[in-house]
Amino acid sequence: MTDSERSPIKILLSAALPTMSPLWFTQIESRLNVEEKVIAWLETDLDHQLRFSQGLVILTNQRLFSKVSINASWENWDCRQQDLTLIRRDYSGAGNLELIDANSLLVNWRYTIGKDIAAGYLIKQFMRHYKSGSAEEKYLRATQILCPKCKTLLPVDQEKCSICIKNIDARPSVWILFRLWRFARPYKWRLLTGFLLTLGSTAATLVPPYLAMPLMDNVLIPYQNGKSIDISLVTFYLSGLLGAAIIAWALGWARTYTLALVSERIGADLRTATYKHLLKLSQEYFGGKRTGDLIARIGSETDRINIFISLHLLDFATDVLMIIMTTGILISINPWLALITLLPLPVIAWLIHIIRDKLRTGFEKVDRIWAEVTNVLSDTIPGIRVVKAFAQEEREAERFYTANQHNLEINNRVNKVWSLFIPSVTFLTEIGLLVVWIFGIWQVSNNAITVGVLTAFLAYISRFYLRLDSMSRIVSVTQKSAAGAKRIFDILDHVSSVPEPINPVHLPAIKGRIELCNVSFRYGTRSVVRNINLVIEPGEMIGLIGHSGSGKSTLVNLICRFYDVTEGAILIDGIDIRSLPVATYRKHIGLVLQESFLFFGTIAENISYGRPGATREDIIAAARSAHAHEFILRLRHGYDSLVGERGQALSGGERQRISIARALLINPHILILDEATSSVDTTTEKEIQKALDNLVRGRTTIAIAHRLSTLQNANRLIVLDRGNIVEIGSHQELMARKNHYHRLYEAQMRNIDTEGELVGLNVAHKIVGDQK
Repeated sequence: MTDSERSPIKILLSAALPTMSPLWFTQIESRLNVEEKVIAWLETDLDHQLRFSQGLVILTNQRLFSKVSINASWENWDCRQQDLTLIRRDYSGAGNLELIDANSLLVNWRYTIGKDIAAGYLIKQFMRHYKSGSAEEKYLRATQILCPKCKTLLPVDQEKCSICIKNIDARPSVWILFRLWRFARPYKWRLLTGFLLTLGSTAATLVPPYLAMPLMDNVLIPYQNGKSIDISLVTFYLSGLLGAAIIAWALGWARTYTLALVSERIGADLRTATYKHLLKLSQEYFGGKRTGDLIARIGSETDRINIFISLHLLDFATDVLMIIMTTGILISINPWLALITLLPLPVIAWLIHIIRDKLRTGFEKVDRIWAEVTNVLSDTIPGIRVVKAFAQEEREAERFYTANQHNLEINNRVNKVWSLFIPSVTFLTEIGLLVVWIFGIWQVSNNAITVGVLTAFLAYISRFYLRLDSMSRIVSVTQKSAAGAKRIFDILDHVSSVPEPINPVHLPAIKGRIELCNVSFRYGTRSVVRNINLVIEPGEMIGLIGHSGSGKSTLVNLICRFYDVTEGAILIDGIDIRSLPVATYRKHIGLVLQESFLFFGTIAENISYGRPGATREDIIAAARSAHAHEFILRLRHGYDSLVGERGQALSGGERQRISIARALLINPHILILDEATSSVDTTTEKEIQKALDNLVRGRTTIAIAHRLSTLQNANRLIVLDRGNIVEIGSHQELMARKNHYHRLYEAQMRNIDTEGELVGLNVAHKIVGDQK
């Protein structure tokens, strides 16, 4: 090829690949044919061991060719002749681009997530030029997935559905408050009683202005004109005023007390229902939520709704009744004056409409920002030892200050809107009152109405405008309550991804045979495990081995049914676990985690957490089997000693043995050990291992451990890599094969030897130093 023939290609490459190094550019240019054009490219920066290494993938109008590193040889694939598919995946922040044909995986390239846009463009151009018809449909099926909620097609590497996020972020509507009726329905007769009491007390407060009208016209004005006062008539009117005041007070007290009791019960039911529903949600839901946010929703949001129902909703009902009744009385006294009184209403209604949306959005932001403040507290207080250990008190105080300032700024924006709205309504009502005075004086001067009628009118108008002003103020409270209700119903409306079966199957006894049939699982839209087939016999102990992110914990979570499989099924004694009641099934599983969690309370309460009715003898027997009895007796109050929040009063090994005793007490048929000894020293590990030997005896056991030496007694070892089973066998069998397990074991033994040498050197140096 001549230089003149290559120059158009060079120009094309210069435009398409502005950041490509000259070394790559020269190598590509020498490989291109006369009619060949570069369509897209991806410069990879990781090798298969996830170490930084430069590589390149080039897509042209004829083929796909690549180098995994600068010094490697070029590989070529003819896209026109072969049925090829490109699939992009995300593995814990590292991208993976796979090239597959109809039968197998041909090659894969690794890159950091910063190269993901280029990888996406490469796939898009590949589909555009080499996929059509049924092949394109096949390709889309391989590279897209349905969102489980809204059924929208998403790329396999997209973590969250934008449509679902948009629905979550939708503005709260006041109509959501009507959904609280499901919690108010059990108290409907008390609510009706409260409404009737409100009606009666409101009517009683409207009596005094009506009696003031004849008192002025029939007593006071005639007395000014020289007539004597009729004592019996005055007594009648004043008795009416006193009686109306007493009745209004009594009915108002009964109304407030009745509705306060109802609102407290509604609030309690709302909190209980939200918390119960929250406990039934799967691990997937909690993985995307902050603890402080959930606490704020169940705590402060329900309190806000409770106050709204007991106080503000009651005031709103009173205001509405007062305005309706006052309007009726005003119209019956003088229709023209009544019409003048109602003039400010359209303007006030327009102001409320304008201000409502701004307040609704603002108060929802206030709720979200306040959740940020509580999140800082929920992070810092449980982790106070880490904060102090790293001397980060000032940093955490600054983080809280920043969140608090953000909360202050959002509240200031809302207050700016609200502070303008309230005086505007007050100003309009004052203008309305002034107009009524002018029109009323004009009518009195023309003998159209009496002074008593004008006095009564002004008294009613004062009540009318006062209630109108009160109704305008309730807009703020209503929007706050609507925002809070939305955040609560976000929890209540969330459907668990681990649902209870419609027609549950009840097993009389569980033997412990576990079968995984073509099990695959996606976390969000990211594939974690794929096509797992495994049978675990009753009483068998297996060990799960693999690098971090290989799918070990995911597999355990699926067996515990913390998540449901995306494809395939998990069977217990031949029954799909999805057809078993969730709580009943989990009672047969004992779980010992790497981070043993203890609740605030006594040691006995923590051991008996799975069996609250266990006797003290059973608790002690479990503690003895877990090799915890001795250290418990050394504590001041023995089994009644408080463990502190999250067990902070105990050491890591002591917490772990309490966790083992807790698992022993429920006598599970299936036992899960997830890194049960990884976070303790060697001496403590031996004690825990003795306890575990008692625990696993006669039970189907699945153990995860990074220390491979702790799994040598397992019947079989399962080696996982990138979500797939790559090896199965005993320790001796896998060592003889000299494959994945052999490499893991040898690497770990080398690390142990190195650590041993370092310890020996440190000891030798210390001895020499002492001799000197």
